[in-house]
Amino acid sequence: MGKNLTERAEDYSKWYNELVVKADLAENSGVRGCMVIKPYGYAIWEKMQAALDAMFKETGHENAYFPLFIPKSFLSREASHVEGFAKECAVVTHYRLKNAEDGSGLIVDPEAKLEEELIVRPTSETIIWDTYRRWIQSYRDLPLLINQWANVVRWEMRTRLFLRTTEFLWQEGHTAHATEDEAVKEAELIMNVYAEFAENYMAMPVIKGTKTESERFAGAIETYCIEALMQDGKALQAGTSHFLGQNFAKAFDVKFATKEGTQEYVWATSWGVSTRLVGALIMTHSDDNGLVLPPKLAPIQVVIVPIYKGPEQLEAIGEKVNPLIKELRAKGISVKYDDRDTHKPGFKFNEYELKGVPVRLAIGQRDLDDGTLEVARRDTMEKETIPMTAVVEKIEFLLEDIQKHIYEKAATFRDSHITAVDSYAEFKEVLENKGGFISAHWDGTTATEDRIKEETKATIRCIPIDSKNEPGTCMLTGKPSLRRVLFAKAY
Repeated sequence: MGKNLTERAEDYSKWYNELVVKADLAENSGVRGCMVIKPYGYAIWEKMQAALDAMFKETGHENAYFPLFIPKSFLSREASHVEGFAKECAVVTHYRLKNAEDGSGLIVDPEAKLEEELIVRPTSETIIWDTYRRWIQSYRDLPLLINQWANVVRWEMRTRLFLRTTEFLWQEGHTAHATEDEAVKEAELIMNVYAEFAENYMAMPVIKGTKTESERFAGAIETYCIEALMQDGKALQAGTSHFLGQNFAKAFDVKFATKEGTQEYVWATSWGVSTRLVGALIMTHSDDNGLVLPPKLAPIQVVIVPIYKGPEQLEAIGEKVNPLIKELRAKGISVKYDDRDTHKPGFKFNEYELKGVPVRLAIGQRDLDDGTLEVARRDTMEKETIPMTAVVEKIEFLLEDIQKHIYEKAATFRDSHITAVDSYAEFKEVLENKGGFISAHWDGTTATEDRIKEETKATIRCIPIDSKNEPGTCMLTGKPSLRRVLFAKAY
């Protein structure tokens, strides 16, 4: 199975697009801008979903489901929210088709026009807050901690599989609280949950921070984020959590009776991550040979490839490895035994290398005679022959070590691509020739932020949570600055 991938150094974008398709993760669909997520790609998303869902539930959240369609009037109630999403909305205007009288085919029935247009959800704040008005009456109903796994539609002109598609899958949390402090803590909690997931499951180091006013979610008072760095030196926003204040509660008249008997508006948050994380996973770790998957999210953690001549040898190998497969699965390790007789071992080795399976075992007649196996790890491509009696312990070690090693490799790359600059000339030079995150002083104005973006295509990715006050002067205007922020070109 020839991989024939474009090398990252030659054309990173082309490498990514080819890898997504050749590794059987996804493909373009018959609907422009939408993707078909294939079983292997969906299996990665399912593992992400399962891990995140467990983390949400551990912090007291429950899952629910809300309608796909949102009345247009709902979206109009929160001014900055509608302004932020208006240009991306898909709108349903009619509810019926009919055959054209001239026999030319189906047409929209002009008699079936909706009284009010429906928006295909770009996000669910409005429909959910209309619902919360009925659910919340008293302080006893708070906090309300709800999450939804769903799809959304945001009309995109330029799309790329997983990273930016018109329809994508995600989770969106929407919570209501009695106090401002509780809501802020909720938004910060979820940011930390996302960071923990990214680093412990995806093996992807992230920087936690807040967004500038112009980069905040439409309708948010504060947006918390995690930012990751891809191998081409571009940043990728991997998750956001928003403190919404009382904006949506006031727009939808969501009040509660306090212990003292007064009526107060509730305080809100919303937060989400999407199938964009699959794209982040690919771009953080993979190489010119294909995917490199962290064991915790790999659909297949171990693949066993028999090398044999004739059905008798295959049967003997099968008898030898079946107890091993059962033992590994009993430990929660996902194993595939590939005994297909339609493909040669070399093809299979290439296939599983391309698909990023963390550990590959190969066993032939000589191994049967010697009581050994060949063990190969995907991240470093190292191979060794070990006794069959030691293979379970070896695999357990490798799965942990690979998870740790690819995180450390990504963290080393990220850390070596955070550059502090003090002048605009230096900023542009680093942006052009090195990339990565650039730590620089900014005067805090939207005008300066917009000018830098227009001239360099770099944006302020975040104001890091752990950054300390470091008085200085803005690299562009020379005006006072309290601290450095992180700039980068981004997906």
